Amino acid sequence: MSASDTPARKLRPATRLVHGGAMRSQFGETSEAMFLTQGFVYDSAEAAEARFKNLEPGFVYSRFSNPTVAMFEERMALLEGAEAARATASGMAAVTAAMMSLLRAGDHAVAARALFGSCLYIMEEWLPRFGVETTLVDGTDLDAWRAAMRPNTKVCLIESPTNPQLEILDIAAIAEITHRAGAKLVVDNVFATPLLQQPFDLGADLVVYSTTKHIDGQGRCLGGCILASKEIIDGSVHNVLRQTGPSLSPFNAWVMLKGLETLPLRVGQQNANAARVADALAALPGVARVLYPFRDDHPQAALARRQMSGGGTVVALELAGGKAAAFRFANALQVVKISNNLGDAKSLVTHPATTTHQRLTPEARAKMGISEGLLRLSVGLEDADDLIEDVTIAAKAARG
Repeated sequence: MSASDTPARKLRPATRLVHGGAMRSQFGETSEAMFLTQGFVYDSAEAAEARFKNLEPGFVYSRFSNPTVAMFEERMALLEGAEAARATASGMAAVTAAMMSLLRAGDHAVAARALFGSCLYIMEEWLPRFGVETTLVDGTDLDAWRAAMRPNTKVCLIESPTNPQLEILDIAAIAEITHRAGAKLVVDNVFATPLLQQPFDLGADLVVYSTTKHIDGQGRCLGGCILASKEIIDGSVHNVLRQTGPSLSPFNAWVMLKGLETLPLRVGQQNANAARVADALAALPGVARVLYPFRDDHPQAALARRQMSGGGTVVALELAGGKAAAFRFANALQVVKISNNLGDAKSLVTHPATTTHQRLTPEARAKMGISEGLLRLSVGLEDADDLIEDVTIAAKAARG
């Protein structure tokens, strides 16, 4: 294959998402090639030895390197402004590998309490199995972050906006506290997407994605990505992925490459739709509150506008009638579908208390602000007026 065809000059994000990281074979294909191969052939035994010793460039085995996956990784790095990236089989594989690559028995990790349910499992159950101490804090309380730091703190983990209550965390301030303690900050940037928030500019050391969400964005494939400095990726992350095997398939990488080409168009329209739907929901009887980062009534609206260029594609709403009203609302929707995914071209709604966060105790959910009446609405690419009509009818049904 030829070297990357990306122009040497600095390109704007939309252009990088179409051309970044492209490598062409001898056939000169327009679309990125899909290399569905497990292994690779060497010209000689000496060449194989050199490849395995990293004395010459090339691919060895698709569990940890593949041309199609490498194109996706380079395009993600160009978009995010990272030195390096490694793709994974899912978003949770990215979070787990990022944390495990930086932690050892006897270390300490801190995370914001407002996390996706599986990320909470990693903090509360998985890491402690291997001798890693963990602490959960109120992510919006900077004093709590300062108090949680210990001499053995190595990693801090946050989402912003959070799932599902859309809290906005001060990434720059948390990064400063983390670095002062000698630790690394991992930021899950899924809700904001690489287009609406740049965590590296705010001090993040690693950024992780479930590329299943906006980057595929069309309900097709699972995937994840870890981005960081070349030192962190090559020195810590790559070997964990190589030895433990949570690799992204070439087919899924190819789908993600195609998704990146249209990411600005999709996220831009979804962001605009979400803002309109949030305003419409806030005016409906029976809707106790609406959470959307760029609405003036969001608790961290000013912070959201400082560190994000758009409010995002997700709206949280709380129905006054609790679980029964939330279920009536969801069941009455016709355009919006019930699903626990987000970032899709189709608008999707889920009830976190009984799905993504159902394994938590009622007390733990209450502490996170996840009530029985809370719904998470991922806004898609439908006509905004159709979505507003849909939620208006559903709100009426929710009142009984």
